[in-house]
Amino acid sequence: MIKVRPAINFDAANMATLLNEIIAKGGTTALTRPVTGADLIEWMAYDPERSAWHVATDAQENVVGFQWINPKEDLPQGAVDIATFVQIGQTGLGIGSSLFEATKQAAKALGYVWINANIRADNEGGLIYYQSRGFQDYGVIEGHKLANGDVVEKRLKRYEL
Repeated sequence: MIKVRPAINFDAANMATLLNEIIAKGGTTALTRPVTGADLIEWMAYDPERSAWHVATDAQENVVGFQWINPKEDLPQGAVDIATFVQIGQTGLGIGSSLFEATKQAAKALGYVWINANIRADNEGGLIYYQSRGFQDYGVIEGHKLANGDVVEKRLKRYEL
């Protein structure tokens, strides 16, 4: 049984562990260096009036996924950026769907009119996830340089609230 709730600072260490496994595997996130619980607490504290963070937990309250929305300077008024992470081996079980339902409600409550997803073109699972939620293609970023020097193409998708 998956439960979705707002993320709290206490979740940050488990979120970092989950995210670091994804970063170490490579190929799906633009993040290239390991993160700490303190990093995530700092990210969660950034613009809390216009951001929302949710975690999905299992029956033992272990974090099995998390998602956030936060404003980005390069997005137009009314748009918010999204990021989604699900524990390796746990995709396809409804975790992402449950997280997105909570995120959609939060985005509406915060007054956003659309959600932006910026996805690596080689992240097939991420592209499928956002497409299945109803996100529509609207742009491509070619030659995006990651912090580790790798260059990737990114796909831009939007979800109208």
